[in-house]
Amino acid sequence: MKIVLATSNQGKVREFQSWIHAYEVVAYSDIMEPFEIEETGVTFKENALIKARAVYEKLSDKNDIVLSDDSGISVPLLGGAPGIYSARYAGVTASSSDNLNKLIATLKEHGVEKTPAFYTAAIALVCVKGAFCVHGWMHGEAIAEARGNNGFGYDPMFIPCGYDKTLGELDENVKKAFSHRARALELAYIVLNSLK
Repeated sequence: MKIVLATSNQGKVREFQSWIHAYEVVAYSDIMEPFEIEETGVTFKENALIKARAVYEKLSDKNDIVLSDDSGISVPLLGGAPGIYSARYAGVTASSSDNLNKLIATLKEHGVEKTPAFYTAAIALVCVKGAFCVHGWMHGEAIAEARGNNGFGYDPMFIPCGYDKTLGELDENVKKAFSHRARALELAYIVLNSLK
């Protein structure tokens, strides 16, 4: 059984490959021509399922399982923004650093150096037996500066609860123990094992 990731984000691909050892894990773009998937959902769950279903429909081997995640950071001070728009917060063609810099600038506009924030990860699994979705969360604070070069996305401005360093400063192995994606993956493993 092969796990096909409904992403071409190489940061996410590396993360999932390092976590899922019991299965062969490939990016969908390794086995088919990449295509545009319009994320029209209003929740992380809806968008994760949209991506997973779109890739599953194009699979030649329907015994494979498509795994997709939709994740992002939410800042209550900003009404939950960027939320589901985390990947395009600074615009549709924005880079990760553009998004990071916009969120830092927005916090500064609100006159705060740090504020509560949390990451959400929704992981969808679509296979011949149906569609499933699990969630994981990581709480902490968003700070109005970037620190560290580890990770990707908003990691350099997020300090998880119980730590004084950002995700950009923490070692990968430390993050694996408690990240939103790790917590969602623990639940996804349970689902995966039930699908064997």
